[in-house]
Amino acid sequence: MNQQRRNVLKYTAVFGLMASSGLITLARAEEWNKAAFEGKSLDEVFKALGTGTPDKSAVVVMNAPDIAENGAVVPVGISTTLKAQQMAILVEKNPGTLAAQFFIPAGTEPFMTTRIKMAQTSNVYALVKADGKWTMAVKEIKVTLGGCGG
Repeated sequence: MNQQRRNVLKYTAVFGLMASSGLITLARAEEWNKAAFEGKSLDEVFKALGTGTPDKSAVVVMNAPDIAENGAVVPVGISTTLKAQQMAILVEKNPGTLAAQFFIPAGTEPFMTTRIKMAQTSNVYALVKADGKWTMAVKEIKVTLGGCGG
């Protein structure tokens, strides 16, 4: 039992030193945009993200099915050639419009994939923020079985 306690103390000290030296960073609370996630419409979310309606752009590519058989697990991917700082997925007809928001660390490939819930057939927006400006791609995804309590 003493050896286990020593190991816990040793690893706690190592992680503490790594965090204090900046090798490990903790999530910052200021990155959480509560207003954006509480937005009930596209305009509310765009306002909370600090933009008007983003321009559509061919350099923002959304990979998602045309038809989702189960709205509880809809795969969506976003990629771009821009030097993205953030990516977001919005579902126009969901109770909460902003489905996901990602912060892209500098020097990493601007690509993400996740699964979202969709209440019904809706337009899905893939947003990319690069150089302080939001751009987007839009796709209608048909849902045969709702995933938000449906």
